[in-house]
Parts: sequence; C-alpha cells; structure tokens
Amino acid sequence: MKTLVICSGGMDSVTLAHKIAREHELIGLISFDYGQRHKKELGFAKSCAGTLGVEHILIDITNIGRQLTGSALTDTIDVPDGHYAEDTMKITVVPNRNAIMLTIAYGIAAARGAEAVATAVHGGDHFIYPDCRPAFTDSFETMQRHALDGIGEIKLLTPYVHGTKADIAAEGVALGVDHTQTWSCYKGGEIHCGRCGTCVERREAFHLAKVDDPTVYADPAFWQEACLV
Repeated sequence: MKTLVICSGGMDSVTLAHKIAREHELIGLISFDYGQRHKKELGFAKSCAGTLGVEHILIDITNIGRQLTGSALTDTIDVPDGHYAEDTMKITVVPNRNAIMLTIAYGIAAARGAEAVATAVHGGDHFIYPDCRPAFTDSFETMQRHALDGIGEIKLLTPYVHGTKADIAAEGVALGVDHTQTWSCYKGGEIHCGRCGTCVERREAFHLAKVDDPTVYADPAFWQEACLV
C-alpha cells in the first residue's frame, strides 16, 4: 500500500517508518511543528526521510499550538520527572494533538493518492493519552471513511497500538534502526535528560527488550528509581 507515515523523529515513529518502508510503499514522512519545546525532534524526522529516500513534509501548525495551552509541551510549565504512567505526566497532554495531525495527514494522503496513513501510537501511551487508544484510532478511521467517501479509501495503520515500547525497541534493532538518530526527551536539551517520562520510558523499553540502548542521558540511572528496578 502507498503509505504516508506520521513521524515525529522519536524512536517509535522512526521505527514505524522503517517498518513501512520494508512492508509497503512508503511515499513520505509528515511531521508537525506545533510549537513543542522539544522541536529538535523534527530534525531527526528529516534525517529519517533522507535515510529512507522519501520526501519529508513539515507542517507548521504553531498558530494552532499556541491555542493548545495548559500542556508542558507547549506552555511555560515545567516538564515533570518520573515514570511515564504517573498522573503527573498528564500535564504533557496536548489537547486533540493526534486528531489534528491525523486529519491533516489524511487530507494530504488523499490528495496524493495514498492508500494508508500510519502512526506509531502504542500500548504504553494508553494510560495518559486518550488519543492513542484503540477506541480513538478505530473511531477516527471510521470518521475518515465518511469524510472521504467517494474521494479515497485510506486505511489507518497502527501496528503498535496493542504492543509495548519494548516491542518497538526490539523491532527497531531488528530493522537496523540507528537509535542515536531518534529523539524522545520532552525537555529538548543538548542530550536526553534521562528524567522526564519519555526518557524513562525509552530507557526501560531497551531494558525490557534486552537490547543495548545507545542513547546518552544526562542522568543515566534515574530510570531505575522511577521504575523501581
């Protein structure tokens, strides 16, 4: 299937891009600048597109992002440290982010004659992010079927929605993904902080997958405290 992949530049979406390139016809990667403090991730998405030899489509929705206040990713709120499944991580929710991005991606996919849009939501996201759950992705695909009736038939591919980030880490290694060329940290510093929820989740995923984590962290041991390892 001709597939457009939503790629943030993180390990999940970069792994997905490599998976789709192997299993389908990857027509491009689409990324979004919504004013996120960790927008350096977008450079990693562009790099991934170059590695895979496809177009990188960067959509500027910063004007929309400025209205999505109250999130530590888009507002002047500190990104919390700790385990990614703690209630404190709810402050990193950007309201309707995935719905907005998927809607734009579907429009572009339809215009380009694509047959699928792929996104890397996974089971570890379910606790905090409602727009990563199967109920959302299934409903969104149904809605788009009606929205594009007579225009195009586009599937929503979510191969990790029932899996874990450890599954993604293992698949990334199997696919030959260079994980040093992916970015997860929500704080957007020079190197991964090792303390925010996404850094903790990333480090734990490699541990559970029993594969090496090549990531350099400012605090490489904090994840064990956060995960009670």
